[in-house]
Amino acid sequence: MTSKSAKKDADNLAAVLEKIPQMFGADADAGRRMHDTIMEAAPALKPRLWYGMPGYALGRSKPVLVFIRKDDYLTFGLTEKANLPIDEDAPDQLIANAWFLKSELDAATEARIAEIVRGATGRGGNIPTRTDNIHPPASTP
Repeated sequence: MTSKSAKKDADNLAAVLEKIPQMFGADADAGRRMHDTIMEAAPALKPRLWYGMPGYALGRSKPVLVFIRKDDYLTFGLTEKANLPIDEDAPDQLIANAWFLKSELDAATEARIAEIVRGATGRGGNIPTRTDNIHPPASTP
């Protein structure tokens, strides 16, 4: 890597790290943990700002595969450029590509994010099919 490209990568990372507290506000710690989880799951990813939000690609000039943002909820998502397989026995052709976090970012959620990132980048892991994310209704007494 040339010093020019290393500087660009460092500048992009700095921009992402600066954007997280601005975008995530009171949830800045969770945003930073999401960033760290993504980078630990796929260290080859290059973070950069993508449409004003943190995005992660396999190269500086490659398409963004994973992104995080904060609106009403913390959002973790995949773009159409991510590795999005559909199981042969899936009941439909829908692909899960975004998840909203309504509560604290816990260890189980971090582990699931890491698994999805590994799947999205073609580095192993599993992206949930539609049925993986459907929670059964709560039983009524």
